[in-house]
Amino acid sequence: MSRPDELTFAPLGGVGEIGMNLSIYGIGNRHQRSWLAVDLGVSFGNEEHLPGIDVIMPDIRFLVKERKNLMGLVLTHAHEDHFGAIIDLWPMLKCPIYATKFSAALFEAKCASERNPPHIPVTVVPSGGRIDLGPFNVEFIPVAHSIPESHALAIRTSAGLVVHTGDWKIDPTPIIGKPTDEKRLRELGDEGVLALIGDSTNAVREGRSPSEQEVAKNIADLVKASKGRVAVTTFASNVARIRAVADAAKAADREVVLVGRAMERVAQVARETGHLNGVQAFRGADLYGQFPPDKVLALCTGSQGEPRAALARIANDDHPQVTLNRGDSVIFSSRTIPGNEKAVGAIINGLVLQGVEVITDRTHMVHVSGHPRRDELRDMISWVRPQLLIPVHGEPLHLSEHAKLARACGVPKVLVCKNGDLVRLGPGDPAIIEELPSGKIYKDGNILESEKARAVTERRRLAFAGAAFVAIAVTEKGDLADDPEVDLVGIPEKNREGEVIADDVFDIVVSTVESLPRAKRRDPDAIAESVRRAVRAEINDQWGKKTLCYVHVLMV
Repeated sequence: MSRPDELTFAPLGGVGEIGMNLSIYGIGNRHQRSWLAVDLGVSFGNEEHLPGIDVIMPDIRFLVKERKNLMGLVLTHAHEDHFGAIIDLWPMLKCPIYATKFSAALFEAKCASERNPPHIPVTVVPSGGRIDLGPFNVEFIPVAHSIPESHALAIRTSAGLVVHTGDWKIDPTPIIGKPTDEKRLRELGDEGVLALIGDSTNAVREGRSPSEQEVAKNIADLVKASKGRVAVTTFASNVARIRAVADAAKAADREVVLVGRAMERVAQVARETGHLNGVQAFRGADLYGQFPPDKVLALCTGSQGEPRAALARIANDDHPQVTLNRGDSVIFSSRTIPGNEKAVGAIINGLVLQGVEVITDRTHMVHVSGHPRRDELRDMISWVRPQLLIPVHGEPLHLSEHAKLARACGVPKVLVCKNGDLVRLGPGDPAIIEELPSGKIYKDGNILESEKARAVTERRRLAFAGAAFVAIAVTEKGDLADDPEVDLVGIPEKNREGEVIADDVFDIVVSTVESLPRAKRRDPDAIAESVRRAVRAEINDQWGKKTLCYVHVLMV
């Protein structure tokens, strides 16, 4: 008698962190499993810790190895942390992709903006639709979130039903799209849910996330009360917020000018897919200066302090078309993602120095989260009534708080895992049964690198302690053929006593070579290693930091 199929789950990104989401589900036995992937997103590099790295993606080597068993990739929604890695990583997988209309259209627009993107076909699934992918049946269940057409997934298998929430919240009045489908989720609970894999982002926050309608009303009041120009910045993907801002502008008899390519792209896709029906036409940034101050509203990219985005250029007073003056106002209809505080602060300070009034969610409700707070998490658990809950999409604190809440709600089994853990969901007791290869891939320019790549590690060290470059020409007899060349990069010019550090390094190079035994002076590797050690020691004495040192020895 054959053993029943085992249903497994593994996060390869998005657990223990916010962003870079990739989950996989497996059905079969340990020798042969069919796989389903959910989402394939990015997180963003921090210049302080990862200089030169803009984008971080999940390591997919396990899926590459299992490619022939990968039934498909299903997208819950079109935020970058859920679909931003597809263009770079899909060519290694070449699996079918499934998404609803808006997500597919936004992905197509994203591909069109790339230089020479691969052709990546996406199959469009209707909201509420069901698809069969090998042994998996996947149902798209509408949920409210901060981007149109977000969906939880009901994943049915021979071993049981899993509800994968994706990003969600409970919002009875979401402005755009359908509210979270409580009726369908309750029906799934009646059917019997083996496991709930749930969003933990706001698990530390009590109460409920406010509605988009409240934000819309507050923005309308602020725009109406403004006498000068108004600029609003928000996440470009938040179409409900774009609509709310457009309605506020219309009520105040203002024209909406879009500033920033990402905002233009999302607005165009939202119009094409019907999410901005009835909203007045937007104007291009080239028309901004043609409207009186009290008749224009600029909707800008750059809410996270991105240095090349529209608002940063406006704050630096170097945007070619859009300027703000004393008496104008800027509304930050967004929250600052952890890690972006300095960049956002710099923009706010730049605006304040121009005499602009800056309005943020610290003083006005101009932004609400798209993720569930604790009362909403309790509701989801009560509707779905899972046998097992696994918290995902959060840092360790969020996961831990979500797990505690689930236990307090009476969920029979709760399991906290990390990226790479292969979890048996059923049959039998849930457990971590294996560790799959996982990690990060860095996008360095247009090259994909391992997180252990030498270039990334060295650049971090270069940013901290600079580099010394030494070139030495030595004759066959072991004598210096000419003066050594010394170039110090990122190292102070003078030490505390005012002496030129490069002069001291030059003297150390000469004395080190001349002090070597004659036999070693004929060995370029021995010369290079001795000089490297001596130069690093000298600079450490002079500066207090151990720099990188590169020595080139030429035998002449």
